[in-house]
This record gives sequence, C-alpha cells and structure tokens, in this order.
Amino acid sequence: MRVRETARGWTAVWLVLLALVQATALLLVWRFAVHTRTGQWLDTVALTGNRIGQDRIDGPVDSLLNAMSVVSLLVATAVIGFIALIRGRKTLAVTATLLIAGANVSTQLLKHYLVRPDFGIDPERAVAGNSLPSGHTAVAASVAIALILVLPPKVRVLGAFLGAGYAAAAGVATLSAGWHRPSDAVAAFLLVGGWAAVGGLVLLFFQRDRAEISPADAHRLAAALLGLVGVLALAACGLALAWLTAYSGTPAAELGRRPLFIGYAGSAAGIAGTMALVAALVLAVVHRLVPRYKG
Repeated sequence: MRVRETARGWTAVWLVLLALVQATALLLVWRFAVHTRTGQWLDTVALTGNRIGQDRIDGPVDSLLNAMSVVSLLVATAVIGFIALIRGRKTLAVTATLLIAGANVSTQLLKHYLVRPDFGIDPERAVAGNSLPSGHTAVAASVAIALILVLPPKVRVLGAFLGAGYAAAAGVATLSAGWHRPSDAVAAFLLVGGWAAVGGLVLLFFQRDRAEISPADAHRLAAALLGLVGVLALAACGLALAWLTAYSGTPAAELGRRPLFIGYAGSAAGIAGTMALVAALVLAVVHRLVPRYKG
C-alpha cells in the first residue's frame, strides 16, 4: 500500500509539473506572438504564405473546418462519455466531459479578454483584434485528448495517433484557411494540455484502492515515438523561423515565394509538433490515471 501511495504521489507531482510547464509555455507564446513586433511579423508571414498552393487545398480544408460545430462537439463529447460509461468508469466519463468543456470555455474566455496591440504589421486583420487561442483547434485537441483517456488499452495507441493527427490537421487547416495565426493553434494545444493535467489529478484523487497499474498498458514505445515526432517538428519550426528573422525588416506582403513558404511550412510544423508532444505526454501517463482494477 505504501509503495502504491508513493507512486501516486510522484504521478501527482509529475502532473502538477506538466500543468505549470504548459501554462508557462502558453504565457510565453502569448507574450511573444501577440505583444512583440517580431512575433506578430512571424505570424503574419505564415498567414501570407498560406496562399501558396491554396487553390489545391481549399476544398479539404473547408470540409475539415466546417465539420466542427457546437453540435459536432456535443456529439463527440457524448460518444466519449459513453465509451467511459460502458467500461464502468463513471469518474472517467465526468472528468473527460469536464476536460472538453473546460478547455473550450476557457479558450473562448481568453480570446475575448486578451488584448492584441496593433503595431501596424498586419493592417488587414487589425480590426479583428485578438484571435488567440483558436477555438476550432481547441475543439479538435480536447476531443483527441479525452479520447486517449477513455479508450481501452488495446486501442489506445491507435486512438492517440489518429486523434493527434486529426487535431494537428485541424490546427494547420485554420492557418491554411486564413482563419487563425499559427500561435493561436499552438496556444490552444497548450491550453488543452494544461486541462489534461488537471483532469489527470482529478482521476488520481478519485482512484480506487483496487487500482492495479499494469506495465503492459504503459505504451512507452508509442509515446516515445509520438514525442520524438513532436520534438523533430518543433526543431524544424525553430530552424525555419530563425532563418526567417533575417527578413524581419521587410513587410510580409513584399516577401518572395521562398521566405513565405518557409514561414508557412515552419509554422505548420510547429503546430503539428506541439500537438504531437502534448498527446505523447498524455499517452505516457494515462495507464497510471486509468488503471485496471483487481477482480
């Protein structure tokens, strides 16, 4: 019993650390992307670069984004809750539902109350004001993370990769459609990741005494692979944006095709990498949050 309590204690510490790290990262992304000239310029370059090849991807992008609505979110939430309930996990059903609701409500509140200063860098969208975090991206990410929590161990890895891929595609689609800046999608993923850590603490607190952690449910290799993909994508994003800063004195509308494409592609890699890393962190610890039960 003492060994089990110690393990739960370390898991709780890890979840608190994850929540703090992701909250700090969200704050840094907001400060840099919204409140600095360089951050606003990089976002604008990525948005301007989305016109490259846009005529070929408009159809799939519109279909993906238009499928996201309040009705589809309610249906997805109901399905996720149902999966948890048929597994006999009432606390999991409630926690997954609250995770989705909390992530999406807080996204809308932040978008409404955060202020975006106008540095004259993106005059076409200045009237729209703040757009961070992205609501569409938060919908996709919260459903994907909740799915990882409620799925049985045998199909959890498949759900993690499909969910992370879908959420990453949704984040990139908001950029491709010109609906959101890349920092908006990254911020949404970090916000959902923070809510996932809080949900994990709730599951840990209400965990029954009959809980039995099984190493077979750990999915270490899959989590490591997903995390590696995320780290490599973020590294590619960092290199692309670092190269791009050499043009920082040039308005985005006056840049050539190459810097615009690198800005767009690098930002897309950053969006996908962030989601992969958030999903990997959840997958790595979910077997301790949703364990098997003796008997």
